[in-house]
This record gives sequence, C-alpha cells and structure tokens, in this order.
Amino acid sequence: MSVIDEVKDRIDIVEVIGESVKLRKSGKNYSGFCPFHPNTRTPAFAVFPDSGTWRCFGACNEGGDVFSFLMKKEGWDFSETLRYLAKRAGVELRPRGPEERAEEEAHRRLRELLEEAVTFYRHQLLQTSEGSTVLEYLHKRQLSDDALETFEIGYAPKAWDKTLNYLLEKGYSEAELVDSGMVTEREGGGFYDRFRHRIMIPIRDASGGMVGFGGRVVDPKDVPKFINSPQTPLFDKGRTLYGLDKARKAIRTTDQAVIVEGYMDVIALNQAGFANAVSPMGTALSENQLRLLKRYSRRIVLALDADVAGSQATLRGLTVARETLDRQPDPVFDARGLVRHEGRIDADIRIITLPEGVDPDEVVSEDPSAWPVMLAEAQTVVDYVLEVMTTDRNLEDPKVKAEIVQQVLPLIEDVADPVERETYRQNLARKLRLDERALLPLRPKATRRRTRKAPSPEVSLEGLVSPQVEAPIERFCLGVLLSDPELLYRIDRQLQALDLGRVSPQDFSGTDHRVLFQAVREALAQDEEEPIQHWRNHIEPSLVSLADSFLVEVVELDLRLPKVLEGIMANFLRLRKRRLELALNHLRFQLQAVQEIEVTDEELHEDLWHHTREVQRIASQKERLDRALSGPTRL
Repeated sequence: MSVIDEVKDRIDIVEVIGESVKLRKSGKNYSGFCPFHPNTRTPAFAVFPDSGTWRCFGACNEGGDVFSFLMKKEGWDFSETLRYLAKRAGVELRPRGPEERAEEEAHRRLRELLEEAVTFYRHQLLQTSEGSTVLEYLHKRQLSDDALETFEIGYAPKAWDKTLNYLLEKGYSEAELVDSGMVTEREGGGFYDRFRHRIMIPIRDASGGMVGFGGRVVDPKDVPKFINSPQTPLFDKGRTLYGLDKARKAIRTTDQAVIVEGYMDVIALNQAGFANAVSPMGTALSENQLRLLKRYSRRIVLALDADVAGSQATLRGLTVARETLDRQPDPVFDARGLVRHEGRIDADIRIITLPEGVDPDEVVSEDPSAWPVMLAEAQTVVDYVLEVMTTDRNLEDPKVKAEIVQQVLPLIEDVADPVERETYRQNLARKLRLDERALLPLRPKATRRRTRKAPSPEVSLEGLVSPQVEAPIERFCLGVLLSDPELLYRIDRQLQALDLGRVSPQDFSGTDHRVLFQAVREALAQDEEEPIQHWRNHIEPSLVSLADSFLVEVVELDLRLPKVLEGIMANFLRLRKRRLELALNHLRFQLQAVQEIEVTDEELHEDLWHHTREVQRIASQKERLDRALSGPTRL
C-alpha cells in the first residue's frame, strides 16, 4: 500500500468535509450545499463514504477524494495536503533513502562543476590574448557573437593544468574533476587537463543541464579534430544529441528534426534561422537518440556529407565508417540500422546528401532558401541507397544487377511496413528492368521469432494488468500515458470524434491518479523538457514509486502493434464509460435527495428537469461508447 493509500484508508472523508460543510445523511451517503459556488436552494454537493469521494452536481460539476477537496478549499498544493493529512492520520512520510539523496547530490555537484568550466572557458575566449586569436578564427567562420553567446562557445588554454587548478580553487575535489571528465589521470600519478588549446563547446541534455564538452582543434595539425568528454555519470554520448535543448521548440514547430554531422553545423544552421538541427557528435545514430528525437517529431532527416556515403564502393555492405585522422572512426551511416530503427520507433527517416565539399553553414550562407528545398527533396533510406547503388552503373550488365539486388533486397526486407516493402520491391524491379517475380526466390526465408502476444481489440483489462490491484483500469491507462505521453493526443482525437471530450482528471477517481494524469497533460503543454522527464521532475517524490509501479505493468506492451493500440483505446473507452455510469448513479442519488427536501413546486420542477436532462445527456454519451466498444477501436 502506498503512503497515499494508507492516508486515505485512515481518514474519514465525511469527518474532514463535515468540518466546513454542513452535511445531511441521506441513506448511506451525505448531501449539503457546495462550498465552492453560491448555492442556497438545492444541496447539490454529495459525499460518498464507501468510495471516499465527493461530487458537486451544480455549477462546479467537480469531484474527487479528500485530497482534492482540501487542495481546492485551502488552496494547498499536493505536498502540503499530503503532509497535513498524513499528520492527521498518524502516517509517517518516509523520505528518500540516503543512497538516492547522495547520488542526486553528487550529480548536482558535477553539473555545477561543468557550469563553472563553461564560465572559465568563456573568459579564456573573450578576455585573454590567447583567446582573441581563436575568436578571430570563429568570426572568419562567419559565426556571430550572438551565436557564440547562445551556444556558450569558449576556449581551453594551451596548458596542462590551468583548468585543473581553476576548478580546484573553486572547491571541487580531484575525484569530482575525474568523474566530470574534465581531467585525465596520469599513469604515474597526478592529473592533467583533458582539453587543451581547443575551441570548447558545452554539451547539454534535452532539458538544458550540463553533461559534458566537445573540443575542436585550433591548430589543424592537432589530432583528433574533435574530442568529447568521456563516459561519465552525466554524459552518455549514445543517448545525447548536441543542440537538442535549443532545437526542441523548433522541431515541434516545424514537425521535423534535422541531423547534421557536427557541432559547427548545428550552430551555423541555428544562426541562419534553421533551429531544428541536432548532431550525434560523430557517432552512429543510436536507437536511443532516435527515440529521443521522436518525442518531438517522427519526421527525421539525416544530412550526410558527400564524402561519407556518396559512392557505390562505400555503400557496399550498407555501412559507412570514417577512417580519416581528423574524424573519429565511428560509423556515421548505417542504412540497415536506420531502417530497423525506423520500424521499431515508428518514425519517418529520410536522407539528403550535401554537395561535395560543402557544409551546411556554406549552404545557408550562400543561399538560405536552398536549405529548405534540399530538405523537401529528402529521400527514404531505401530510395537513397538504391539511387547511390545504381548511379553511373551499367544496369544492362546481369552481374551488376545481381550485385545491386543482393545488397538492396535485404535492406528492403528489414522495412517494417508491408505496403512500403512491396512498393520498394516494385521500385527495385522497375529500376533494374526486372520481372518482380525474379526477386521472390532471393527473398530471405521467414524465420520463427518469439514475439510478444498482442492483445486483441476485445481483450479484457485483466489480460493487460494485474487484477489484484485497486482500480486496475486506471493503473493501466496511466501506465500507458506515463510510458508514452504523446499517445494522449491520439486518444483525445478518438474521444472527440465520438463527441465525448478529451481525457480529463475527472476520468480518474483518486487524487494521486489525477495528479499523475495532470502531470502528463502539463508535460505535453511545455517544450522545455521531453515529456517523460518533465512529469518525473514535477511530481512529488511520494508519487514517483507509484508511477513506476504503473510503468512496470505495461513495460511488455509493444505500442507499435495495431492490436495493442486497439486494446489501449478500448480501455480508455471503458474508463470513460465507468465515469458515466458513476455519474448516473450519483444523479439517481441526487434526484432522491431533491425529492426529500421541502421546496416549492416550481423549484422542485426546475431541479427535477435539470437532473432529467443530465440523465439523458449522459445516457446518450454512454450509448455512443457502447457502439464504439462493439467494433474495432482504432487509435
């Protein structure tokens, strides 16, 4: 039992509400005048001890549990209400454990250390003679002072211990400097600066918190051209995208994310007004990075340099890797990986190739209008590979045809959508002037795969979540929304198509559930953090474990499967149906209460007419829900 459940179990809601509202017993329930709006004629306020809830059937049309009542009446936030009721119920609020607090404090210290390093590097660039030369170089690269300030570009001095000594003087320990990735330990003992004589580029996570640095050479003879912070408790290069903290809003606005190769590309595009660009910092795109981007848009364009994937030779094997000294030898283009990622995360990944020897900053500086035209002409991964593989080849040569088919057909078979697969096969056959039937024997044989069992459209709730828990349908629906908040958009659209209104906190019975739902809704309404991180950062610690328990119950669901989505929508319809059925029961109680009150005939007639219309309205909504649940529930 959670702390919240324990508090509600010990608190008498009638007693708490009765301290400020005069309640009259009517059967096993209670009624009175609503304290939240003027009302002296009809006691439209009801308290239901069995369910521990209250509801106003008058102007407010609100309801909830003892938490929501006190929050509304006293103007308290959730934490204040929890402390008050816990004290009243004699329930001890258990704080986070010492290990968790210690880890959070350590991470906070590392972020502060990195912020201090940003300040130090900025000073070295702007206020030292050594930095002035670097600043002149950056200006020659046509980077404005505004852009340099926006991205907090700095300079690491040409010394072995200048950064080290500065941060030690600021009170940070050598262990913290190592953990942050700012220094490297010598084999013989001691430490030295990791970044020396380099243009320093701060790397922030999606919410803007410092996680590391990228360092670009000043002297072209130095190698490697770029180095990044090492893996640290804060920095995981495979889960980080440079510039995402500044690109999130633009990505959502344009409904498109553009992935470019390096830091300078991101800065130059942002300066030119194209703020939806991010960079994987020289590494192969990981599925984690793509999932991170997909939270803001499922339309993703990968901008490749011509020398990265512009020749048939380098595309054979469908993987391209950097091997030159001035670049890290990490693969930056993996066609099969991209196709598989695209299917798994339900994204639309496309590719453009930049003109040979031209970077994005050169494209936008010469003609800014050319950039959106290039993006509009982006090709799917399969079409891109097929074009590169067939350009300047003798397509009349049977061996060339066979080679292309052997390379491209496995890529097509990795495409998740069957309609897309069939279209690509037709394009491949047409391009090579082959009968499509000739490709059939070459297709890989289907292998048995262990897949998760997909729930059918009529799947019962018990098949998706544990039947032992309280309000299982609420736990399931919340678990789905917490795991993928953007599903709420699709669910809302389906409900509105049925003229039922969006999902609201009133669809959930308890304050803890309503607070979690409201956190999801608020996470979608902002663009400062990715939604999952936002709701985690803005709910009370006491609710985090509750939210995690909901997530565990839906972790095995594959949200890409159509039948799973149908099952999810069906459960949201059932959630709304339950709410309507409760409202009808409450209305019947209210009609009974009205009939027991001595009022004039005119007043009685008005109240009865009002409640009758409400019954008809709710019954009509319930009928639409029943019809929707009787057929496929598309999402």
